[in-house]
Amino acid sequence: MPLEEYRRKRSFTRTSEPRGKKAKSASGRTFVVQHHCASHEHHDFRLELDGVLKSWAVPKLVSTEPGVRRLAVQVEDHPLAYGKFEGRIPEGQYGAGTVDIYDHGTWVPDEDPHEGLEAGKLTFHLKGRKLKGAWVLVRTGSGGGRSAKPQWLLIKRAEPAK
Repeated sequence: MPLEEYRRKRSFTRTSEPRGKKAKSASGRTFVVQHHCASHEHHDFRLELDGVLKSWAVPKLVSTEPGVRRLAVQVEDHPLAYGKFEGRIPEGQYGAGTVDIYDHGTWVPDEDPHEGLEAGKLTFHLKGRKLKGAWVLVRTGSGGGRSAKPQWLLIKRAEPAK
């Protein structure tokens, strides 16, 4: 169940976050970046794949400068409907705080995205209002501890001169 962990962490009688289900957008390749003011301010970077939003928490916010590396900690998949979520997650709930959409649009993988994620290097292009151009996610390993989550770097790639 791709959304089992997402649902386990939330009480839908207390939060307005969407319960969601596996779905597909018209393009099948949406992305969203949400500004999340929780215990720590961060961006949530999400790419639609296989009917869910593959998700990473980016603690220092997404950079638009080519070559700047940002830690991106992979978190549980989110339902596609979460890509439109804005609002306040109540105190006592997982991720308590305010969520606003920073940017959204479509993404185009440069290769098979399943193979890229499996190999630990996913190259793609974003077509958003603010975020445009070539990007890469590179897996670096996992954090320590029992609940170690995969850690990646999110990097804006330089575009060739035209």
